[in-house]
Amino acid sequence: MFNIKFTLLIYILFSSLFLNAFISNVSATEQIPLRHVSAEQCQLCHEDIYAQWKGSMHANSTALKDPIHGAFYKAVVGSPEKEGLKKGGKYPVCLQCHAPAAAKDGKTDLTAMPVYNEGVNCVACHTITEFKGTKNPAGGLRLGMQAYQYSDTSLQGPGTNHSVSDWEHPIFQNSANPEILKTNAVCMGCHDKRKNANKVALCQTGDEIASSPSTANCLTCHMPVVNGKVDHSLLGGHSAKMVSKGLLMTMKSFPSTGKLINVTIKLENQLPHNLPTGAPFRNIYVRLTALDKQGNEIWKSSQSHPLKDDKKAMLMYSLGDADGKPTSPPKATQVLGDSRLKPYESRDLKYTIPVGNIAKLKAVAYYDLLLPPLKKKFPEPEHKDLITSKIIAVTEIDVKE
Repeated sequence: MFNIKFTLLIYILFSSLFLNAFISNVSATEQIPLRHVSAEQCQLCHEDIYAQWKGSMHANSTALKDPIHGAFYKAVVGSPEKEGLKKGGKYPVCLQCHAPAAAKDGKTDLTAMPVYNEGVNCVACHTITEFKGTKNPAGGLRLGMQAYQYSDTSLQGPGTNHSVSDWEHPIFQNSANPEILKTNAVCMGCHDKRKNANKVALCQTGDEIASSPSTANCLTCHMPVVNGKVDHSLLGGHSAKMVSKGLLMTMKSFPSTGKLINVTIKLENQLPHNLPTGAPFRNIYVRLTALDKQGNEIWKSSQSHPLKDDKKAMLMYSLGDADGKPTSPPKATQVLGDSRLKPYESRDLKYTIPVGNIAKLKAVAYYDLLLPPLKKKFPEPEHKDLITSKIIAVTEIDVKE
C-alpha cells in the first residue's frame, strides 16, 4: 500500500512540474504575436512531428542554413545578417518563401530573432486562413507570404475545431481549415511559379501540375500518412530517395547487322510534374556502360559528362543570357532549352555499340542538385554531399553471344 501511495505521489508531483512548465511556456507567448512563436513551443506536444520538421528543408530553408539558396541570396541581395536590404528598391522576394516570419515583419536580418531563421516553421503553415493565388490582379506575381491571408490569433488545422476553453489559452485556439491544410493550396504560394527580374520563368511546378492529366495532390507524396500520422519530413528535391520514386528506367538490346548492338533505354516520368522540377539547376543524367565477363568496362556512352558529349541523356532546364550563352538563374534573359521529362512522359534513349566482348549492359541514372559549372562554387569537403551525384535508378541486362 505504501509503494502504491508513494508512486502515486511521485506521479502527481512530476505531472504538476510538467504542467507548470507547459503553462509557463504558453504564458510567455501571450505577450508576443503568434507569428513570433517558435517551433520549439510546438515540440512540447508534437515531439515526433517537430523532429521530422527539424530535419526537413523547410526548417533549413533560410540563407543562413541552405548553402545553395544562401549563395544566390548573397550574390543577388546581400548579407542575410544585415537589416534594411533592398532588391531593385523593393523588399527581397526570396524571403517571402525562405524566411516567412521575417517577411511578415518586413525584416532582412535573420539573426534579429530566432524565429526568423526557423525557415518555414509550424506557424508559417498553420496560420494560413486563405490562399489568394499567386497571380496578382494588377499584374505580376504575389509569392510566398503575399499569396496568403493569415491569422495572428488562431492556429489552423486539417480537422476538428477546438474552442478557446478547450485549451484555456487563446494562443492555442485551433480552427479547422481542410480547404487549405488538405489541398495543394498550402503549397502553391511558394511552389507554384517564380520568375527572375528579367521575367524568365525559374521554378514552375504549379504550371506543370496544372498541365498534367491527373488531379494530383502534393500532400499525397510529400506528406504521406505513416502509422496514422502525417509525416512532416516534407521530402522533395533535396532527397534523392524521393526523386528516385518518380523515375522508371528499363532497357532492351537488339542485335544489329554486322558487329553492332542496338540499345534502347526507356525513361518514364511517373509524376504529375516535370522530372526534375523546382530549382532550374537540378538535373538528371544517364550513363550507359558495356562490361565484359570479368566486369571490366569496355565501352561507355560518355567519356567526360553527358552535358558535354551525350546531351540527349541530360534532363535539364537550360537558361542563357542575351548572347545565348548559359548563365545563372538570376541573370538569365531567355530559356535555351528544356529536356526534362514532362508529367507522365516516356522517352527512349538509343545507342549503337560495337559488339566486342560485351557480356552485360548497365544503365545508371544520376541526380544532381547543381549543374557541373555551379558545383565549382561549393568546394569539398564541406559541401561533398551537396555536390555528389546521387544514383536514382539502375538497370542491367545480359548480352547473349
